[in-house]
Amino acid sequence: MKRQRVHVNGIVQGVGFRPFVFNLARRLQLGGFVTNTGDGVIIEVEGRDGSLDEFLRCLQEEKPPLSEIIHLERSDISPLNEKDFRILASVDSDDNQTLISPDIAVCDDCLRELRDPLDRRYRYPFINCTNCGPRFTIIRRIPYDRPHTSMAKFTMCSECQAEYDDPANRRFHAQPNACGRCGPQIWYESAAEEKILARKNETIERAVTDLLNGKIVAIKGLGGFHLAVDAVDEQAVKRLRRRKNREEKPFALMLPDLGAVEKIAELTPADRDLLTSPRRPIVLLKKKEPCPVAEDVAPQNQRLGIMLPYTPLHYLIFDELIKQREVPALVMTSANRSDEPIVTDNDEARTRLGDIADYLLLHDRPILIRADDSVVARFNGQTTFFRRSRGYVPRPVFLSTSGPSVLATGGELKNTVCITKKNRAFLSQHIGDLENLLANNFFEETVEHFLDILQVEPELVVCDLHPGYFSTQWAETQKKWRVIKVQHHHAHLASCMAEWRLDEPVIGVILDGTGYGYDQTIWGGEILIGDYLSIQRFAWFEPLPLPGADTAIKQPWRTAVSYLFSACGEEIPPLPFLKNKPVNLILEMIRKKINSPLTSSCGRLFDAASVIGGGREEIRYEAQAAIEFTQAVRSVDRPPLDYLVQVPQIPIAPLIRSLSQEALKGATFQHLAERFHVTLSRLLCEVVEIAVQKTGLRKVVLSGGVFQNEVLLSSLVVLLKQKNLKVFTHRQVPPNDGGISLGQSAIGQRLLTKAENNVRYSLFNH
Repeated sequence: MKRQRVHVNGIVQGVGFRPFVFNLARRLQLGGFVTNTGDGVIIEVEGRDGSLDEFLRCLQEEKPPLSEIIHLERSDISPLNEKDFRILASVDSDDNQTLISPDIAVCDDCLRELRDPLDRRYRYPFINCTNCGPRFTIIRRIPYDRPHTSMAKFTMCSECQAEYDDPANRRFHAQPNACGRCGPQIWYESAAEEKILARKNETIERAVTDLLNGKIVAIKGLGGFHLAVDAVDEQAVKRLRRRKNREEKPFALMLPDLGAVEKIAELTPADRDLLTSPRRPIVLLKKKEPCPVAEDVAPQNQRLGIMLPYTPLHYLIFDELIKQREVPALVMTSANRSDEPIVTDNDEARTRLGDIADYLLLHDRPILIRADDSVVARFNGQTTFFRRSRGYVPRPVFLSTSGPSVLATGGELKNTVCITKKNRAFLSQHIGDLENLLANNFFEETVEHFLDILQVEPELVVCDLHPGYFSTQWAETQKKWRVIKVQHHHAHLASCMAEWRLDEPVIGVILDGTGYGYDQTIWGGEILIGDYLSIQRFAWFEPLPLPGADTAIKQPWRTAVSYLFSACGEEIPPLPFLKNKPVNLILEMIRKKINSPLTSSCGRLFDAASVIGGGREEIRYEAQAAIEFTQAVRSVDRPPLDYLVQVPQIPIAPLIRSLSQEALKGATFQHLAERFHVTLSRLLCEVVEIAVQKTGLRKVVLSGGVFQNEVLLSSLVVLLKQKNLKVFTHRQVPPNDGGISLGQSAIGQRLLTKAENNVRYSLFNH
């Protein structure tokens, strides 16, 4: 007889791990115990030597589907002649290492019970078990036990308590366990009168009737509220746009099942896996034509953002909708005004959504942490994040080395924060654009919450170099921590390196819209050489004036005028977009350098190219002109435009001249989009080749928001691989600014480690 102590760390709490261990040990006739601690799960197991080996094999091979073992240690200890196996109460710890599970979609077992008239949880909107349901959005602290969640106020009835206490039951220690007798409840209100109109099952029926009559219903979900309307009703969708102040940015859709999705969008096997995964992200899919949903859902956009139901409440709504419509589709967009954080609280919903929604579908289970829906797409044979939030957070990114704790505050747009703990980097949920007080408050709440649940005290705060970012200004006010600033594109490079655990210097192709440079100009089209502690700006797009600064981003015709003036001088080609534009005023701004900062931004190059090609002259949401330019591409077999390769400053003028000449000859928007993408990918590849020749480096990382461009990403990866280069792209965090906090934290951790080892370093060696 032998006894062993087994320490398991990873996602092992709130996912049915302890009952799995309990039942496995009893099956193998082993004695001992299992308990949750702040440092993972501790198991002591006693029995015959062969049975212990079998236990450890099954522990790793048969573990619950939502669990993830990151680290496992075993050691021999003295036998206690224990025959029975027990589950002990959780043990708190001053140094919590356990990983918290993300929120998980309702499982098939719970869904069957939800629809079974004989089950005691029939049509109960909060049905869950250890294999599904809320996790991250209801937790105050770890260990993940009911008193530490928003379910603490709901006392379980005798039947629920019996399930919770039974190790053989699927709901053993399912912290949100409840039923209609003892758990959270739903009701339905008029937004105008704050008057309750329906309760329980009548709530669903009333809400569905109103949705089908064109009304806007705010629905409280897992990580916040959605605003829902009938996606087929053009007038209802327009009304939602007007009230939400969201002119043209696409809305997300929710459909009941894959069959319904297949009727409106193209599906690959990988798309199906993403849609049906327990994480249930919004997946960007190519629209089928004709498409039954309202054109205003995603105006002039070839993709639809689609998700499947992920809470029991969603399924109940669609079960009712299906009775009245063959293929129901609902707009399910974050409940907020543009650029504000998602609403989470009932009173907050009554205040902030009262003039947007007609009705409110509410419940009384508190949401402790906001979490928007995640957004992904399949590009270049892998999943690319546009927004990483519900379903994925707070699973960490595992770093190549362990080091001191660092807090990284991210950027200004698509903000996330990141905290490192040993070799794990915990990226927060999507916070959004830090352009108003509500978003700033959300940022501060998120920092406080992550520091609390991770129980860390950072040794360093890392922020962006831009002095105008709220995240930078907040960092500068923190008196108890050391603060360093990291250049925006260095953070992009480090973010991709950290994902792939790269330690040696790399070549980085970093393309985005805006990043404050060391020379106080706006960067965004950079070829960098470096690692976590130093970078060299090897090459960059020719910096050109941006007349009107931020105004030019919203009115890309201004950028096009500037780029044409730079390329052609006073003889600007008479392209159609110039008609009735104050061109002379823009040229005067450029000549006199009035509010016309220089930029090497690839995002602005796309804007200018799109306008010159006949595309959108003013935009209603970020990167709209570039998105429509890219979606016009049907082939990448076109010959490239004329261009000139030169480093360190890559000339833009030849490319712009060629593009404008083609446009004057009457080339179509599609034709010009195709030739531009082909040209840009070849140009970048040639610059990388020069960098390879000069440095000997053969690893290339691609980062920045421009790499959400499927055509450019795929084309450039193919070209680089043809040169036998190793190419690394983002797979765990977004390539856009939602991922830079990871890079900031990785830089900060390496900086601290080097400093502690008395090794000389140069963070700003540029």
